[in-house]
Amino acid sequence: MRAYFAASGFVEAETAYLQISPGNEAHLSAFGTEAIGPDGARSPLYLHTSPEFACKTLLAAGETHLFSLARVFRNRERGPLHHPEFTMLEWYRVGVPYTALMTDCASLIRLAAETAGTSRLVWRGRSCDPFAEPERLSVAEAVSRYAGFDLLATVSSNGATDRDALAEAVARTDLRVAPDDTWADLFSRVLVAKVEPRLGLGRPTILCEYPVSEAALARPSLADPRVAERFELYACGVELANAFGELTDPAEQRRRFEAEMAEKGRVYGEAYPIDEEFLRALAVMPEASGCALGFDRLVMLAIGARRIEDVLWTPVAG
Repeated sequence: MRAYFAASGFVEAETAYLQISPGNEAHLSAFGTEAIGPDGARSPLYLHTSPEFACKTLLAAGETHLFSLARVFRNRERGPLHHPEFTMLEWYRVGVPYTALMTDCASLIRLAAETAGTSRLVWRGRSCDPFAEPERLSVAEAVSRYAGFDLLATVSSNGATDRDALAEAVARTDLRVAPDDTWADLFSRVLVAKVEPRLGLGRPTILCEYPVSEAALARPSLADPRVAERFELYACGVELANAFGELTDPAEQRRRFEAEMAEKGRVYGEAYPIDEEFLRALAVMPEASGCALGFDRLVMLAIGARRIEDVLWTPVAG
């Protein structure tokens, strides 16, 4: 994979794991620590959940083709597909549409299969041909196909969401609706239960055009302001990658971060600081597209492993 990026003129960056902010998404939990200065002064730091903020700062400083193979850390996550510490492949291209990253994703899963000497990606009885052209499916199309309702009918032209309208639609399926469910809760339930298990079967799926409210770091689509330039790559029902046409408006990014942290405070009783240096960099960052791919998950599928811990040298105890 390093050779793939090198052939395209990319620079590999190893960014600092300790950051002022680990990320500002409501349901992303980090490991916290503190720095102690020579004078004994203490300041909070976090192990990063992604190298994203640091990589975008480098784009603002002039890099145009950048990738990172980083160890990243996420709390509250453990299971067959989740581990507190894992490897993330993240890359950025300046001046290209986010659809260019769809081509990268297709190339990388083929490369993984070739390296593993397999013609199929496999996970728990599901299989996918990594050499087949990925299907491109919008989130609205997927929800219509697999859940039977019009998702975008619950999103206004300015991106605002209608919780009650979505609750009515979900109630017509076999999924539960709780009184305190937010629009985001209901959307996630539909995606996890109805859509994701059916993606990437037979051939990879690129699920694109997420509602704006579900793409905190992506710019809105010029074709439809209700959706954002975000896609995810799926194989065997497993999410492998998450990509954005990157938002470069610092004021809008701050507004989104504040909304995400308000929701985090409501749900978890905590919030993370906003990285002011990152927002300053965003103001001069060029138009770019970026993608994050779960390297360990791709290895799992390439060798047919059942759990992420099967492809880690020393899994975290616990």
